[in-house]
Amino acid sequence: MTAIHLDDYIAAYPDFPIEGILFRDISPLLASPDAMTAAVELFYEKLLPFQPEGFAGIESRGFLFSTLMAQRFGCGSFMLRKPGKLPGRLLSQSYALEYGKNELTMQADTPIAGKRIVLIDDLLATGGTVKAAKTLLESVGAEAVACAVVIHLEGLGGQDVIDMPLVALTAYD
Repeated sequence: MTAIHLDDYIAAYPDFPIEGILFRDISPLLASPDAMTAAVELFYEKLLPFQPEGFAGIESRGFLFSTLMAQRFGCGSFMLRKPGKLPGRLLSQSYALEYGKNELTMQADTPIAGKRIVLIDDLLATGGTVKAAKTLLESVGAEAVACAVVIHLEGLGGQDVIDMPLVALTAYD
């Protein structure tokens, strides 16, 4: 098989969702079986040293990778969602985005206390979303051992905010 360069499968859309933002889109990567296989194998190799016992997917593109990685590692996956998307008793944490504010929720009875959890999302920018996710995990006694992303926007300082190891498959300034 020819070497896959994941950068070739990431599209860029200027001024989305608002003017001044360059949106990096993983849709072409998701549409390619070869690129997806390469991404899963890269994540697996890079996350193996963290010995994860579960994966937390951040809404919504993080769900895709958390489920695949949980299957690959033989453990569970759960969702961190925006308000109004999960049933039951919820925990929530607000955070700031580079273009606004939002909130993450998780089910309070998610069975992860004492487990080593890897947070997964498609992209790390300013780090607010991942920081909120980490706070939620720690509030139920889980240990956030790493953050895994397909894309790291290095110039926005997110790695300095998240306070955990970062595994990124691609990076942009």
